[in-house]
Amino acid sequence: MPVLALLATGFLTGVGLIIAIGPQNAFILRQGIRRERVAVVVLVCVIADVALIALGTAGIGIVFEHAPWVVEIMRWGGVAYLVWFAWTSIRSAFGDSEALAPTASGATTAEGRSAVSVVAATAALTFLNPHVYLDTVVMLGTVANQHEARWVFSGGAMLGSLVWFAALGWGAHLLAPVLRSPRVWRVVDVAIAAVMLMIAARLAVA
Repeated sequence: MPVLALLATGFLTGVGLIIAIGPQNAFILRQGIRRERVAVVVLVCVIADVALIALGTAGIGIVFEHAPWVVEIMRWGGVAYLVWFAWTSIRSAFGDSEALAPTASGATTAEGRSAVSVVAATAALTFLNPHVYLDTVVMLGTVANQHEARWVFSGGAMLGSLVWFAALGWGAHLLAPVLRSPRVWRVVDVAIAAVMLMIAARLAVA
């Protein structure tokens, strides 16, 4: 696969895995809408994602070299996870859940919070969420190692994290009225489901 195409694949895969609204993204939206320490939140999220993606790519690569059967098991586990991810997105699209409502853990910070407390809250929402390890370390690491130029793919995924978190943080205030529309998030959830199913299919036939 050409370098630019592989970079774009990594970019789309990374964005597809992190775009779903969860505690971390809801917190970023909340901070962005309030214009409160957006740069701090975005920076912490990007650094965390880059580190986890790199860890997954390097770690899974070592396992692949010494025990390829483990990676094969993880590959099919990844397929199952992506199908489940797509199903939850479809269920969310046609359910009655409020996409923008932050979870209890995403709304724990106080008024007039310091940069340190914002860093702590962002780090907690990132590293205490078990899905972040499935998405970035296991899932992206496994998909990356299906390609010879795995670090090009991972670089695309890292770029996707940077672009998504920056757009989410600094674009939230301008897009707040639109983002509160259930119809918009229904379309987003359906698109996420389609992307996840396409990635699962490619992973299954790799």
